Amino acid sequence: MRLKSAIWVAAFIRRCQVEGAPAVVMRRGAEEAGAIFVVVDRLDGTNDLYGPAPQAEVPDDTAIDRLFQKVAEAEDGLAISDRIARETRFDSDIWVVAVENRAGRSFLDTV
Repeated sequence: MRLKSAIWVAAFIRRCQVEGAPAVVMRRGAEEAGAIFVVVDRLDGTNDLYGPAPQAEVPDDTAIDRLFQKVAEAEDGLAISDRIARETRFDSDIWVVAVENRAGRSFLDTV
């Protein structure tokens, strides 16, 4: 059974804070099952964007609740905002979480 998006986001923000990386919700989506996107701000003018990985990439025997893939790398803030706007037009229930980390660490399980 998958965690509700709201619970997953709250836990993810707490994990980032424990690691010393500020994180905030930029956009609230559907509480139960909204897709989650994470923007990692490297604090040098570049950002990475992570989105949900295709479900086919998630092994059946894994304990990982959600798997992410990098969908944009080293983009400026405007390009990331445009990408998020396109995703929002496609699915209005998405969550967007922003993390600040100079090293570019996302704290996500990725493919």
